[in-house]
Amino acid sequence: MVSGDRRTLWDMTTDLVIEAEGLVKTFGKTRALQGVDLAVPRGTVLGVLGPNGAGKTTAVRILSTLLTPDAGSARIGGFDVVRDAERVRQSIGLTGQYASVDEDLTGRQNLELFGTLLELGRAGARRRAAELLDWFDLTDAANRQAKTYSGGMRRRLDLAASLVGSPDVIFLDEPTTGLDPAKREDMWDVVRTLVTNGSTVLLTTQYLEEADALADAITVIDHGRVIAHDTPEGLKRVVGGQTLEVRPSDLADLPRIATILSEVGSGAQADEIRKGVLAVPVTDDTALTESVARFAAAGISVTELSLHLPSLDEVFFTLTGRTASEDDTTSRVEVAA
Repeated sequence: MVSGDRRTLWDMTTDLVIEAEGLVKTFGKTRALQGVDLAVPRGTVLGVLGPNGAGKTTAVRILSTLLTPDAGSARIGGFDVVRDAERVRQSIGLTGQYASVDEDLTGRQNLELFGTLLELGRAGARRRAAELLDWFDLTDAANRQAKTYSGGMRRRLDLAASLVGSPDVIFLDEPTTGLDPAKREDMWDVVRTLVTNGSTVLLTTQYLEEADALADAITVIDHGRVIAHDTPEGLKRVVGGQTLEVRPSDLADLPRIATILSEVGSGAQADEIRKGVLAVPVTDDTALTESVARFAAAGISVTELSLHLPSLDEVFFTLTGRTASEDDTTSRVEVAA
């Protein structure tokens, strides 16, 4: 699915909380966005993928009222991000790529300050700060200045700050950058909890496994344009079919397995993708059961047998010709904008 067919994944009665149509934004001679459409139904996660500088952060900054588009329109919960900017800000939370907390204040003081600014009242701000400190495992560090926090702790504090007002819509712009794998998975659990509690999330990320784990749908942006939009499984099927992988118990059986795989794979050649593991592209799920029967009949024992779709990494490279972490000049424009 390409830009311009925004509602194909959802029926026309779907309650879209985030909507963008034809967003255009130019910085000097660089067109950061060239007609971007986005749609996020209530209570779902949209993963926005793209190389550095593709336009992801620019789109988030427009949707969160930090930038004004040169053309196009966007609505959050039905409110226009330009005409109704104040109403939009009351319903959203934003965690950007860089920490927004005051490093000279303690973690607790930062969260209480946000609560005060959001008019929760002194007691309400204290209660909400205590809840979030506990949720993000920051209670022990609550009375330390934020500048003494590790990078991972700062990211968690920054996300906590964006949730002080219990927003309906949450923008997470590469929220797990710099976190170790364990803390990244902790953050995934936070996102899942937010959605379970009714929030709608737009997530930009360069960790493709993150989008695969969290997103109900994925929009791929490159050079300021939407080049694909589908569910994670849909994108994988568009890019390529399934692959059958086999590791035999006895490496001496590799030639016989290669012959069987080529037959169940409709003539495609089986390749050794890593030592002792053969793989062949197949057209449907029946290849798995057929191969099991063929191996049993031939007296071949295997230690691994799997059927899987392409990874999002393969999808991303096929769509953009680049990996998710490659830089280009637009990334510097986005950061400076």
